[in-house]
Amino acid sequence: ALEILDESLRRRLTGGELLLLCEEAALHDLGRTAHALRLERCDPGRVTYVVGRRVTDTGLSHGDCWFSASNRHGGAVAAHGSMLDEVMAEIRTAFAVGERPILPHVGQPPDPGIETREKMLRELKAACPRLWIQGFSPDAVRRLAERSGLQTLEVLRRLQEAGLDSMSGDDAGVLSDRVRRLLAPDGTTARAWIEISEEAHYLGLPTTAAMTIGHMETYPERVEHLLRLRESQDRTSGYTAFAPRIFRPAGTQRPPAPDSMARTAARGDPGVPDYLRTLAIARIALDNFADIQASWIAQGKSVGRLALSFGANDLGATMTEEGVVQADGVARSPTGADLEEMIRSAGFSPAQRDFGYNVRCLAPPVDDA
Repeated sequence: ALEILDESLRRRLTGGELLLLCEEAALHDLGRTAHALRLERCDPGRVTYVVGRRVTDTGLSHGDCWFSASNRHGGAVAAHGSMLDEVMAEIRTAFAVGERPILPHVGQPPDPGIETREKMLRELKAACPRLWIQGFSPDAVRRLAERSGLQTLEVLRRLQEAGLDSMSGDDAGVLSDRVRRLLAPDGTTARAWIEISEEAHYLGLPTTAAMTIGHMETYPERVEHLLRLRESQDRTSGYTAFAPRIFRPAGTQRPPAPDSMARTAARGDPGVPDYLRTLAIARIALDNFADIQASWIAQGKSVGRLALSFGANDLGATMTEEGVVQADGVARSPTGADLEEMIRSAGFSPAQRDFGYNVRCLAPPVDDA
């Protein structure tokens, strides 16, 4: 494993080599190598974060998927028509207290077609031209296409023309069809997820990418996920960042099949060491991703600081993920001061970025006097 880690400082690793690191490399050796590559691939002295508020247009999430605690099967569909006023009120409040940019996370409710979504996007942009709208996901785009009788590329083009600025990749889960069939039987295949992301990139819509670990996936499937993303990024350069996350079953609304649940319960929480291992291997594998985000809120600040020594160069946002993290029991969003303290205590300088991962301003230095 040490020889492979040394090789990773000079060349791209194969899937077999990455799998060996997953299974055999010592955690401290992985961290050392990932940190060296992080210093090489992005600003060595700076860690970024974004100030904003995630505004969700609806609490409804469609599909037989148990990743998200916001997945409310049988929810009150009639409530959707009144959501725009609530969204606009929250957006105006956020602007008033200086939270910019704002990220309204446009989800995937079960009933509205594309015309409803276009109308909401246009009204949001007309009311707040400075608003950055990141929304939908490959799975949401596929469902809209099926519902509207359109190709996914046309759906993306229409959403972009209506005001969409970027697409979320939070629903990537694990890009293995075995896992995806078990977790979301009517969901998007791994290949289709990549294809829709690349269609967005073709139109100039950047996307994010995530990986959720700690359910029923295997190490080979984690490696498969990373390789799919790396190959896709080679083709398009359209992903802004990658974020590995730990799956937490508490609060999810629909269980998987009993055999799947038994396997997940037996495996248990992957824990901090496995999260840090995955984060480090992602930094090593994804040589074409400059920005790798630490997903630390559920694990605590100490894990956030550790993540900055295991390949991460971004601490995310001063906001929780409305209806996903909060529904799983996280009570308070981190503030800018929280994030800057974490960054400085890890030996880096904080910098605010936008949702395109462009640095907006450097945080002022701390007065030591």
